[in-house]
Amino acid sequence: MQKAEIENLIKELIEKTGVIFKGISITEESPTNTWFSVEVEEPHFFLGRDAEALYALNHIVRRIIEVKVPIVETKDGFHNGILVDINGYQKKRVEDVRAVAHMMSERARYFKSNIEVNPMPSFERRIVHEFLSDATDLKTESVGMGNTRRVVIKYIGAI
Repeated sequence: MQKAEIENLIKELIEKTGVIFKGISITEESPTNTWFSVEVEEPHFFLGRDAEALYALNHIVRRIIEVKVPIVETKDGFHNGILVDINGYQKKRVEDVRAVAHMMSERARYFKSNIEVNPMPSFERRIVHEFLSDATDLKTESVGMGNTRRVVIKYIGAI
């Protein structure tokens, strides 16, 4: 699907919710991820209850795209890096998760032990894994099931 088609899909889905749509812009985070930043009049409809509706919107958009376009498998095993952001919420959340990952990685190094991060959704766990992927003295791993799934940052020593 072309980016313009994806923009139209997002706009159409948001308008069907009854929320007033202001605009949409595209931000490229990396070659595998495309961010669609959407501005709406009443973001609380999407951001209330821990942004449950925003995560659902992202899921629906990805599923529709997967039906129309073959899934692209990357070396990390992630596909179709499409992300819909409402009024900058996701961008702020990514920055917060990266800050937590940095703080916990420093704690793992200082104590030379494994550190468990609080449970988080798969999207946020992915951010932690990507953020710490270049660290030679740390290894990340997701453990647990369902709502208790979390990242463990393991200290493996200097290589």
